[in-house]
Amino acid sequence: MEYTIKKVAELSGVSSRTLRYYDELGLLKPARLNSAGYRIYGENEIDRLQQILFYRHLGFKLETIKEILNQADFDYQQALMQHYQDLLARKVQIDSLLTTVEKTLRHYKGEIKMKDSEKFTAFKAEKLANNENLYGQEIREKYGEEPVTAANQRWGNLTEADYQAMQTTEKELFQQLTQLTQAKDLTAPEAQAVYQLHKQWLSYSMPNYSTEIHKGLVDMYLADERFAEYYNQKVNSEATQWLRDAVYHYSK
Repeated sequence: MEYTIKKVAELSGVSSRTLRYYDELGLLKPARLNSAGYRIYGENEIDRLQQILFYRHLGFKLETIKEILNQADFDYQQALMQHYQDLLARKVQIDSLLTTVEKTLRHYKGEIKMKDSEKFTAFKAEKLANNENLYGQEIREKYGEEPVTAANQRWGNLTEADYQAMQTTEKELFQQLTQLTQAKDLTAPEAQAVYQLHKQWLSYSMPNYSTEIHKGLVDMYLADERFAEYYNQKVNSEATQWLRDAVYHYSK
């Protein structure tokens, strides 16, 4: 079946203006132009639009989506399975947040007494799920199942005080890392502070800290753009490199 741009807009909920923009970007080209010069879309284009919307819903940028869909080995079925897993993970996160909100409302109404630790359960579970989705496979391949499971359990059992302290430590780490990228000197106080703060931050969820594991982690940060992007976005494009160098310089 073929569709005009108006019909595709009605079918998908995507405006005609957006569809024309996708065409200009080369993200979604029509199958052909009819004799009157109107865009005509076929089943392949409809399937591609569905994939675009899935990726957009998951927060991908248009440029990234285009690169993914244009890969020679792109597999629609495999992509759908990944979307399914991602959405299931989000469902778990949303359900956890809803449970926390409901319990908090009952707490304020005086119906139940909510522990302080319970107020942060959903947020910890959400972050753990995000980390597992992004990095779980690589970390398990590098360090094995047992230490990763132990770290996850330790993270899930953090008290409110520890959780807040961990967040504060990370903020201080970003501040010192910003100063280090400006100083560009591993002998500067900021460099040692970066090492100590990152070690402290890791220790909240790492039962058995070691310098070998610490070095291995920062090597992985630098080698994997997903890890590197976390620090580079929080600070600047040099952050991950300086973090890695500081850890190597001061860890014994």
